[in-house]
Amino acid sequence: MLIEWMKHHPTLAQDPVEGYDPDAVTVSETVAIAAPARVVWQVLTDMPRYNEWNPFCVRAESTLEMGAPVHMKLVNYAAFGSLVPNCEYICANDTDRMLSWSLPNTDFWPYPARRDQVIEATGDASCTYFSTDAFLGANGIHVFRFAGPWIKRAFDDSGQALKVRAEALYALEQGA
Repeated sequence: MLIEWMKHHPTLAQDPVEGYDPDAVTVSETVAIAAPARVVWQVLTDMPRYNEWNPFCVRAESTLEMGAPVHMKLVNYAAFGSLVPNCEYICANDTDRMLSWSLPNTDFWPYPARRDQVIEATGDASCTYFSTDAFLGANGIHVFRFAGPWIKRAFDDSGQALKVRAEALYALEQGA
């Protein structure tokens, strides 16, 4: 599943440090949600409440402004029972459509990546949601091979939980 930025980002051949490799991308299942895109967006951007619904990212803090840090506590799907601190940076914030953050390449952590959460309206009271994690640069394929399967599971679990949360909030909004 190609997202617009992927079509224009330097390739791995053009940029071995942060280039895009289509073989190093984890893609979640696409979830159909019986709620408007704006409700799903409301859930995704209400970070103080992630612990109420998100089985993977149990804590998140950010202003959601471009370049702002996103401080997270993630359930370690590779070693259940532990949490992993993580900090990435907002790189896309398109209301009701896409929320993204990225991890830059550094000398300390040479594993750049970009996470996109995509909402696509399918009607006035329905949408779909999916998430990707693109592991960038020459090290990306190794991260993908190691972590891709458990990250997919975490993203699938989060997508299903997002569906439940958004549909419940929309039902309350409708007075059901």
